[in-house]
This record gives sequence, C-alpha cells and structure tokens, in this order.
Amino acid sequence: MNLSLMILAAGIGSRYGGLKQIDPVGPSGEKILDYSIFDALRAGFDKIVFIIRPDFEDIFKKEIGDKFAPFVHVAYAHQTLNALPAPFEPPADRQKPWGTAHAIMVGEKVINEPFAVINADDFYGRESFQVIADYLKINHDAPIQDYAMVGYILRNALSEHGSVSRGVCESDAQGFLVNIEEYTRIEKHGEKVVHHDPEGNEKPLSGDEIVSMNMWGFKPSFFPFLKEYFVEFLKENMNKPKAEYFITSVVDTLIEKKIARVKVLKSQNKWFGVTYKEDKENVVQSIRSLIDQGIYPENILENLCVSKR
Repeated sequence: MNLSLMILAAGIGSRYGGLKQIDPVGPSGEKILDYSIFDALRAGFDKIVFIIRPDFEDIFKKEIGDKFAPFVHVAYAHQTLNALPAPFEPPADRQKPWGTAHAIMVGEKVINEPFAVINADDFYGRESFQVIADYLKINHDAPIQDYAMVGYILRNALSEHGSVSRGVCESDAQGFLVNIEEYTRIEKHGEKVVHHDPEGNEKPLSGDEIVSMNMWGFKPSFFPFLKEYFVEFLKENMNKPKAEYFITSVVDTLIEKKIARVKVLKSQNKWFGVTYKEDKENVVQSIRSLIDQGIYPENILENLCVSKR
C-alpha cells in the first residue's frame, strides 16, 4: 500500500537564527531531514510531502526536494498566515505560523493515503520510521479512527542549550494514549528537568515521562477534524498573536470524545535536533557516530543512486 511522509518545514527558526531546515550536518552536506527521508524510504514510504513557506520554496527545492525527486514522488503544500477558512482574515500583527495542526491541515490537497508526520529539524532514528510504517500498513482499514505516535523518553529528548516544547503523554495498559498535554517550556536545570507553565510557575518532571516529538501516524480521515477544530481555535485565539494550533490539542480532543484512539509506539532512541544554534555541533558528532557504526552511508545520495541501479 502507499504511504506518505509529511515533513513540517515551514518554521521561521527564530530561536535558531535562520533556516535550520537546510543547514548541513552530514559529511557530504546532508541536512537532518535528508536522514529522515533516507530512513523513510528504507521503511517503505513512497511519497514525501513538504509543508513549506512560499518565500523559501525555490531554495528548499534546490537544497532538498529536487535531490530526492529521482527516487520518490515529491509534493509540496504552503503554510501561510492567510490559509484560513472564510470569513477569517489574519490579524495585521500576526507573524508566527498558526501551528503544527494547521501545517498538517494545508497538506490535505496532496494526501490521499495513510501518512506519517515529522518535523524537519528533528532526528528520529531508523527504528522509528519502521515501526510507524508497519503500524500504518497493518491498521489502514481499521473500523475506527486508529492513529499512532512514536513516544520518546523525556530525558532522551532535551536540548542542552535551552527550553523545548514537548507533548507529555499518559497511556493505558494497552499502550493507547489517554491524554497528551503540550508543555512549551521544558528545560534541564543541572540534573533536574523542569517545566515552566504560562504563568511562570516551575513544575519538576522526572525525566521518565513519555513525550511526543511530533512523529505521528494518521489517515486522511484526520483532515476533517483538523478543519472543524481550527474554526473553534480561531474564534478563541484570533487576537492572540502567539497562540498556536497544536496537533496535540486536536488529538487530545479526539481521545476525550472517544472518536479516535492513538497507539503509543515507544522508542529508546536518543533524539537530537537543532532547536538552538548551539545544538548543531552535537548533531554533527551524533551523525558521525552513526555513520561509523554503519547505520548511515558517508553519502546518502550516492547510496540511493547505487541502490537504484
């Protein structure tokens, strides 16, 4: 069956200070998402959908999309501030994108099959792509809205250089998600892990929590829910310039209403990514280590060319 990988790459990189989606980290100029696409192809995905902003479409195609077009079907969708349902119009002071759930929503026109979702700037690991691909293949015709997410141990998913946003998860005995709450400021304080709530209060965390890194598995049936709840979000948050429409809030609502269930596929992999400029050196070293272990080739494109021949 066909599987798509949707890559959320429309972020403005305010904390990183630039287009981190195309910043090279591999020995042959590879970006983090090059490794994600490589892993996805090995897991059986046969279409890549990039959610991007129109203002960097040309450089993104040159640096990323055009390289993979000979090996996999590539499609694009634009996340813009004015991609809103009538009669809504974006406020003049809005600069921040509408959020991850909105990013998925704009991809509806190019997705007709089960699909996984990832961030462009996060490294997930080969195992994660395989387990979510396998789950989507097995459950594509399930009678209810059967979705999935890959969950990471919180202590394996933190930056050494500042706070991160993570969806903190609670699962039942069968491994299905009970609820998920978006924590937007989780950070390390020495050996401790803490969360700062919107009022500035500090809450200690154990580090053993299972968290979402925005690696999800959905079906096209997810899109109508995204559109329905987006209208509700806009009614409540149109005049809040920093409010974001998160995937986690939509998923949590679907679970609460017993409309869908979400299987948590746990990963022992250690996340790394480029939330901050200072994160890059760790990413480069981690990629080098994985290459030395034989998990990745020295040059991804050359490897794909050889495989195709």
